[in-house]
Amino acid sequence: MNLQMIYAFFASLITVLLVTPFVIKLAFKIGAVDKPNARKVHQKITPRLGGLAIFIGVVVGYFVSGLYNERMTTIVVGAIIIVIIGILDDIYELSPKWKLLGQVAAAVLIVKSGLTIDILSIPFSDKYYHLGILSYPLTIVWIVGITNAINLIDGLDGLSAGISSIALATIAFMAFQGNIVLILTIAVIVIASTIGFLFYNFNPAKIFMGDTGALFLGYCISVLSLLGLYKSITLFSLLVPIIILGVPIFDTTFAIIRRIVNKKPISAPDKSHLHHRLLAMGFSHRKTVLLIYGFGIFFSVNAIIFSSLTLWQSVLILFVLILVGEIIAELIGLVHEKYKPIITMYRKVKSRLDNY
Repeated sequence: MNLQMIYAFFASLITVLLVTPFVIKLAFKIGAVDKPNARKVHQKITPRLGGLAIFIGVVVGYFVSGLYNERMTTIVVGAIIIVIIGILDDIYELSPKWKLLGQVAAAVLIVKSGLTIDILSIPFSDKYYHLGILSYPLTIVWIVGITNAINLIDGLDGLSAGISSIALATIAFMAFQGNIVLILTIAVIVIASTIGFLFYNFNPAKIFMGDTGALFLGYCISVLSLLGLYKSITLFSLLVPIIILGVPIFDTTFAIIRRIVNKKPISAPDKSHLHHRLLAMGFSHRKTVLLIYGFGIFFSVNAIIFSSLTLWQSVLILFVLILVGEIIAELIGLVHEKYKPIITMYRKVKSRLDNY
């Protein structure tokens, strides 16, 4: 890590620390606030434009680091589109279709720049497939999907910012190992800005990041992971960024299962997400957030290990991750309290063995 990168880290960190109080005042002035309701945990009106402070910190780090000398125009324009959509949503609460349209526009820009996934190699064979025209929709879905991932867990003070920092730190570590300076520099700058924001966002939060922050951080992670996968990937290398984002993907997957099992629309809101269930079990707000941080670190460590394993070792660790995720979901009642297929099967097997 060179001195310029260290300067950029502290420039971003200090900028966010200084700018956030002004963003708080601005959010109240323009009505970008989050009001309590039956689904939300917070009990008072809170500004939700914090992502703007994170973005400003990244912009400062961008210039201090010298990234403006890189060919990053399209990535920067895409980020600006995402931030504008986020700000408008934090003020006016845009409909999902308008938010999706903005995200697709940013993703199309990235695709037009040539940053796409073009070649896919298949496990257990030496075959490579050129995706051709399919590379465009695959890349767009990848960017839009990951951009929304962070937004899915934005339910407690400091949760999205912390999980994003863990994911970005994992990407930075892997970029450092691979000596990929561009990815490392961007990740370091975004981490610094997010840590600066956490000073105001950790419980009790003075400000929320809102969609401005959640979508911007998701976009950054999507582009960084795409830069790491650039052009040629295997099905298993494609899983590394997904494992890094294990917490939001885990929570969303079981939210879908929960709604299907309970015969409710998939888009129906509820209070049975991961953080809701941990709070219901008696954990405090802070302990719940720290537990989920731990869960995020668990996924990140496994992602780092996963990236250096042989094919069969990768299959094994993937199976273990899915099994552990399922057991945790059953223990905390993430689908419902009676949904315990693995635990029930274990108890039956144990009972039979005890009777022999």
